[in-house]
Amino acid sequence: MPHDADADLDALLRTAAKARKRSYAPYSKFRMGAAVATASGAVVPGALVENVSLGLAMCAERTALFATVAQEAGRPLALALVAPRTDGKLTHPCGACLQVAAELGGEDLVVVVADLKGNTSVTTVGELAPFLPLKSR
Repeated sequence: MPHDADADLDALLRTAAKARKRSYAPYSKFRMGAAVATASGAVVPGALVENVSLGLAMCAERTALFATVAQEAGRPLALALVAPRTDGKLTHPCGACLQVAAELGGEDLVVVVADLKGNTSVTTVGELAPFLPLKSR
């Protein structure tokens, strides 16, 4: 992230919060929004999209990460997620989302999560999932 990383993460969280409002969550009602900041300076939002066939649903994080590829937006540097808490704790990306984040951004990709009250946590993909398989460098 550039020189003012805290301000950049705050802006990324604001984009994720806006994307959360566009979630399609008629089944779980668990609205989630994400945003990815890339090396080219792009900010790409993503929203949860559910489906009556559960396996066809897509998490907000992967929606944003996949969109960086589709838009040729550059290598992901940071991933933000805004969601309600899960079991009283901040909601973090699932294993599938972490694997995609590792593939596209690497283990140093910054992950910032926030609940609906603005409580946050900042970590990396490698810290959240230290044993994910990584692509060969």
